Amino acid sequence: MKGIYMDNGATAFPKAPGVAEAMANYITNVGCNVGRGAYEDAFAAQRIVLETRELLCELFNCDKVENVVFTKNITESLNAIMKGLLKAGDHVIISSMEHNAVTRPLNSLSKKGVEFSRAKCFPDGQVDLESVRSLIKESTKAIIMMHASNVCGTVLDLEGVGRIAREHDIFFIVDAAQTAGVLDVDMKKLNADAIAFTGHKSLLGPPGMGGFVINDRLCEQVEPFIEGGTGSTSESEEQPHFMPDKFESGTQNIVGIYGLNASLKFLKEKGIENIREHELEMTMEFIKRVKDLPGVKLAGKETGEGRVAVVSIDFEGSDNAEIGFVLEHEYHISTRVGLHCAPSAHKTLGTFPQGTVRFSFGYATTLEQIEYAADAIKRTLESME
Repeated sequence: MKGIYMDNGATAFPKAPGVAEAMANYITNVGCNVGRGAYEDAFAAQRIVLETRELLCELFNCDKVENVVFTKNITESLNAIMKGLLKAGDHVIISSMEHNAVTRPLNSLSKKGVEFSRAKCFPDGQVDLESVRSLIKESTKAIIMMHASNVCGTVLDLEGVGRIAREHDIFFIVDAAQTAGVLDVDMKKLNADAIAFTGHKSLLGPPGMGGFVINDRLCEQVEPFIEGGTGSTSESEEQPHFMPDKFESGTQNIVGIYGLNASLKFLKEKGIENIREHELEMTMEFIKRVKDLPGVKLAGKETGEGRVAVVSIDFEGSDNAEIGFVLEHEYHISTRVGLHCAPSAHKTLGTFPQGTVRFSFGYATTLEQIEYAADAIKRTLESME
């Protein structure tokens, strides 16, 4: 990567140390499938897959290792749960901050008789718990909500939402795209029935890896999204009902699992609380340096409490796309400009349809990079006066 990378909200860079080496080891020295062969290399690969499930089970405080399911990304995970669970007549509650990974499948399902409502969020992106309560009705089947906004970084009060879901015996499904690897994402503390995750963001693993953890209560209600060969009960033409085979048909992304295994070990050794502390320090230093610049309007909150390392700026009086272009081509700073696949969030934050310029930091972001980026913003704005 040339220049300064500030688009970790899209995917983390650099990946954790050891990820590339682990993937190369599989490609170069192992190379076989999992659950199909009765030879040592296949058993060795199977042990890595199992160990990776165990690491994820521990990370999310899931009761059963077999209830850790691998997919290619969090979008597939959310689709698998929603489309396997929801039927005509069901009602779902989401927040007004949700990503298209939730809203587009629900819009598709709404054409088949599934209804969904958006709970109000405040201008800083925080969910209104009373709005959640007010939307519950007899047909409400699930609450599906992101843990933190990919637009402004606000961490939603999912412990509060989870308590409401439990009080009303409603399934609670968490989108942890922006929090897994930097926050404590605990199934029990959140009262979550399922947590969907991606491997390539704050888990610092490779793209093409995601998954979900699910409890037995919800698992029994979700039909398989994809069916086929599992390497188990091959005498039957029926999809297995036991986990994780129920949801894992076909050859897995084994090379991706090797990479994710390495990144999870790095996170465990480094400590996600230490990574969070560093990212928050970088975030607050950036906010301090840019918030009072003329024309800068921060989307969401300005404080460090209850946020992840994502900062969105609406450059009032300027074209956000032009600002992003200048930052890249003159200062070699990579950001993300636009609506970030979350138009509803931008409507909530008052930045629709123009969107924002998003800066998102990672474990490798340095103070020098923060200072350079803030100065580049200042110079860019001055050049446009």
